[in-house]
Amino acid sequence: MEPLTAGAFAPFGQVIEAGQLGCHYPINGGSCVRYHDLARLDPGFGGELIASVFRAQPTALPRSVAQFERHPLASQAFIPLSGRPFLVLVAPPAPRPDPQSLRLFLADASQGVNLDRAVWHHALLALEGVSDFLVLDRKGPGANYDEAWLDQPLWLDALEVVR
Repeated sequence: MEPLTAGAFAPFGQVIEAGQLGCHYPINGGSCVRYHDLARLDPGFGGELIASVFRAQPTALPRSVAQFERHPLASQAFIPLSGRPFLVLVAPPAPRPDPQSLRLFLADASQGVNLDRAVWHHALLALEGVSDFLVLDRKGPGANYDEAWLDQPLWLDALEVVR
């Protein structure tokens, strides 16, 4: 497992967090700081950007993982609302998720992610309790959901993906 950083996550999308590296500036007479343009939200051609809340049950570790999904027409962002860390298990775009290319990230409670189009990912992996996430994704025409299963399940433990 690796910490969630903008550089490490770049092949899969963007980290959404208020940090000193991005564009930020005071607004509202100095009573607020705007952390501007943190992700390339992409509703795809003919799509609309929508906001939803997903409530995820906590993940007990260790656990097996086999099912992955991707959204080929648009990006999908997950922003934690419950003040808890979560895991992000991803693989690069490909016809199927490659078990050898899986990356496991630990997002702290102040970080969200925006997954680029067609990035394979596991369902939400909440830690420490039931957790709500603001999800920004696409509504519109076309098939924007693919599902794939690994030939052999992998074990996810508290430290890494065990092949």
